Amino acid sequence: MPAMRSIRSTVFIILGFLIIAGPMAHPAMAADPRVVEIATKNGVHAFAVELATTEAERAQGLMNRKELPEGQGMLFDFHRDQEVGFWMRNTYIPLDMIFIRSDGRIMRIAENTEPLSEKIVPSTTPVRGVLEVIGGTARKLGIAVGDRVAHPIFGSR
Repeated sequence: MPAMRSIRSTVFIILGFLIIAGPMAHPAMAADPRVVEIATKNGVHAFAVELATTEAERAQGLMNRKELPEGQGMLFDFHRDQEVGFWMRNTYIPLDMIFIRSDGRIMRIAENTEPLSEKIVPSTTPVRGVLEVIGGTARKLGIAVGDRVAHPIFGSR
């Protein structure tokens, strides 16, 4: 049975390598459409995101949600730079809305938007996407206008 023991040892070594090196073996996490990374002066912050790419998905957004865990969010893709506006109708949690140009640069942050409000929150400038995260996240992590966002829709890293 030495051959069987040798094969078993080799399998365990390979599995161990994959577990340890797996994250290093993959290209940048931001290449994953379910991950957004924001590079700030305090470091890089990653968010697990749901994508809203169709008109119906963008219209629904985070409506009717009672919670949004830290480190998660929704990324709205408008497919080209354009001025956009959001409201908080049927949205029960305060959100930070991060407005992002097609080159991945943050142009505006609307912090702690008011739950259930129908007041329009405008981009004020053309943007490709908007990242919504739980209210207070931008301030807590030091996310600021001018910071860079990495995600496949922005073609940036």
